[in-house]
Amino acid sequence: MAFQKPPGTQDILPGTVEAWQFVERTARDVCRRYRYREIRTPIFETTELFQRGVGETTDIVEKEMYTFTDRGDRSMTLRPEGTAGVVRSYVENKLYGEPDIAKLYYIGPMFRYERAQAGRYRQFHQFGVEAIGSGDPALDAEVIALGWQFYREVGLSGITVEINSVGTPAIRTAFRAKLLAFLEPMRDRLCKDCQSRMDRNPLRVLDCKTDQDKFEGAPSILDSLDEEAEAHFARVRECLDAMDIPYRINPRLVRGLDYYTHTAFEYKAQGIGSIDTIGGGGRYNGLVAEVGGDDRPGVGLGIGLERTLLLLESQNVRPDLDAGVDVFVIGFGERAERELPGLIHRLRASGLSAERDYQGRKPKALFKAADRLNAKFTAILGDDELDRSEIGLKDMGTGEQRQVPAAELAEVVRQILNEAKKGNENQ
Repeated sequence: MAFQKPPGTQDILPGTVEAWQFVERTARDVCRRYRYREIRTPIFETTELFQRGVGETTDIVEKEMYTFTDRGDRSMTLRPEGTAGVVRSYVENKLYGEPDIAKLYYIGPMFRYERAQAGRYRQFHQFGVEAIGSGDPALDAEVIALGWQFYREVGLSGITVEINSVGTPAIRTAFRAKLLAFLEPMRDRLCKDCQSRMDRNPLRVLDCKTDQDKFEGAPSILDSLDEEAEAHFARVRECLDAMDIPYRINPRLVRGLDYYTHTAFEYKAQGIGSIDTIGGGGRYNGLVAEVGGDDRPGVGLGIGLERTLLLLESQNVRPDLDAGVDVFVIGFGERAERELPGLIHRLRASGLSAERDYQGRKPKALFKAADRLNAKFTAILGDDELDRSEIGLKDMGTGEQRQVPAAELAEVVRQILNEAKKGNENQ
């Protein structure tokens, strides 16, 4: 019997994983410049954390969580999103005791039992940031800008930002009555999910992808904002304008999680299937208290890496991922073969990438292997070179060959590579 990967998962193989590494490096570098620090939380948490943190009426909690009972008869759940675990860690580890706000980011796998489609898997990967400890609307704008900058720096174009204010719990309670009055006459024409949401969380109806055409003329929550919420949303827009971040106000945007307050936002892109949302987030001023801490305001975002990579492919964006190997080492004869392990180790220890043959291939095949690995240099060691304590060094770009002292090989290669780099930078 040949085993296969579970449905909704994928093997990320050499040749593909380099693109993942590029996207992750970009995320880390953007976070470094915005002064967000990495946090790593468990892949599974107590089920109650997600029930309380994400919301019991969300699709995630109701339909999509991977939940199991452990050997201690405790209900555990593979994390379906990143924010609840980060907030739990913030409270448990007393990060609120630091003088500055907690600006954190994470990259890792999440798990949801949902129908697999383009760029969506049951095990998927998310890059997210959380900024906890300030209610300043400028922080909302900073988080939105961070995500926007990430998409720009991986090389994507055509990304749009949609924003909305979902107000406060009190505002949503008042708006709920207006929304239900609009929806009730059409209840029988709505999909089953919408009919269920009307009784439990009617704002989620506006998030439905099936019935959007029926919501023309629906009341806007923006008309129900109080003075404080209006001022918060206006300040967010003012900050985005100052940063030249293009955005569109979408009064139906509510996001699929119950913890949002005030700002909610999504990043949109075309060309990756029927669901065009590739990331999003919002402010969550009550979440820290919901998971057991003293209340601290927060704002965050989550970006799906699979959908980012799918979009890169659809836009034919191909980052230069394979820098090749610096030195491919070839030994001819038994004496040379005995020297190769020490030689290649010293090259690698000096900071150079190096490779050799382990399959006993003939000389012609060895040089083909060097080409296939995009080697910058080939180092050739035979009896003559050993007798003279030298190594033959061939520049694979120019074809130039020279003899260099064996003890100076790494230094010579590094010097040539540094000179080439400086020349490229000056062009």
